[in-house]
Amino acid sequence: MPTLFEINGYRFFFYSNENNEPVHIHVSKGGAEAKYWLIPDLDEVYAYGFKAKERKEIKILVKENADKIIEKWNEFFK
Repeated sequence: MPTLFEINGYRFFFYSNENNEPVHIHVSKGGAEAKYWLIPDLDEVYAYGFKAKERKEIKILVKENADKIIEKWNEFFK
């Protein structure tokens, strides 16, 4: 489960066995976890344990780092 980076205590990662899915990122902090599709559009798949304010912050962070996430995904899976 490669960790790409950490920002504000959020860990951004993907599972190494999910290459059969579209590009996405998992985010965790404490016991909470979320998943966001990046392609074709940024979309929250789920967000368990995060408050609305945290979900908004995470979505902004994913959007700001989308190019880096996609690049790392492609490096790892291709």
